[in-house]
Amino acid sequence: MQSPKIQFTRNEFAGAFGDIGTDFPLIVALILTAGLHAPSVLIVFGVLQIATGYFYKMPMPVQPLKAMATLVISQKIGGPVLIGAGLAIGILMLFLTSSGLLKLISQFIPKAVIRGIQFGLGLSLCSLAVKDYILPSAIAGYVLAGISFLIILLFIKNKRFPAAIVVLCLGLLYALLFEVSAVDLKESLGLHLPILNLPSVENIVQGFLLLSLPQIPLSIGNSVLATQQASADYFPKRKDISISKLGYSYSFINLISPFFSGIPVCHGAGGLVGHYTFGGRSGASVIIYGFFYLVLGLFFGNGFSSIIQLFPLPILGVILLFEGLALLFLIHHLGSNKKQLLIALITGIIAFLMPYGYLLAMIVGSLLYFNADKIDWLKA
Repeated sequence: MQSPKIQFTRNEFAGAFGDIGTDFPLIVALILTAGLHAPSVLIVFGVLQIATGYFYKMPMPVQPLKAMATLVISQKIGGPVLIGAGLAIGILMLFLTSSGLLKLISQFIPKAVIRGIQFGLGLSLCSLAVKDYILPSAIAGYVLAGISFLIILLFIKNKRFPAAIVVLCLGLLYALLFEVSAVDLKESLGLHLPILNLPSVENIVQGFLLLSLPQIPLSIGNSVLATQQASADYFPKRKDISISKLGYSYSFINLISPFFSGIPVCHGAGGLVGHYTFGGRSGASVIIYGFFYLVLGLFFGNGFSSIIQLFPLPILGVILLFEGLALLFLIHHLGSNKKQLLIALITGIIAFLMPYGYLLAMIVGSLLYFNADKIDWLKA
């Protein structure tokens, strides 16, 4: 197989922002809630994007760990514990991968269950986009969201006018006209570097118990299994994207990030699908996305509150909505197999609705699959 190439095209630029609707609001919330050093978080997040884009040479981004982020935001857990949790989960994932346990677990999870996990994640993203990003908006926000939705519908396959670029430019124009002044942006300029950090044993242990353990089921289900399946769907010639490779890279990025005050991160099916949906086909889209965060952190770290306003939530919500819809659509790969479709739907609904949903979804979905011949309504 010919070595994949990194190509910088206008569609790669559009694809670069296919996952911003998920990442940016979570990063903002983590920085504000946990009292993190904004330049460090943005710079490290950007560097890790660039590294994974170059390493995989495909749209394989990194994302904030969602279960951890939810717990930190809802329970007001401090930054040192969050950073300690990142190192803890990096060590844990390294153990699972190097011991062969991660690969062993993957062999017991049927493809229908993986599709269900993707479906559940799609439901979660669509729900988040509508409830938290679009519906709370004022009338101007509804207008922005409506125009953005129509633009993406019209231009999502257009290589001359990539949809994500058009929508983001619309959002920037609106923000500069009504939300942010040039003076605010000028005052936020300055050079910043990440802060070196050595997590304490106490914070690593606390982070492991409070944050890493709840995160592991989602990481195995979405960051590894569903991501590997999405990679196989979109890039069938890339036989090198294995469970172990994803496990090792997941581990390494979290073994590096904490020492530079970065947040815990992962791979994710949603991120890959988001980049692909809006035009990303090589590592270029992820590298461009990484440079976006790198520039924000290096030069605009002090004016973080002004930078936030450059990206109106309704715009991010519409981008996130299409990412979620693309994940929902992946279920069509199961074809007309009644048993697998039902299992995937049940798995997805459990993952979406239940506490620790991804763990329960994997267990219940796998039990249904391996006992389908004993269940009348699952028989083909």
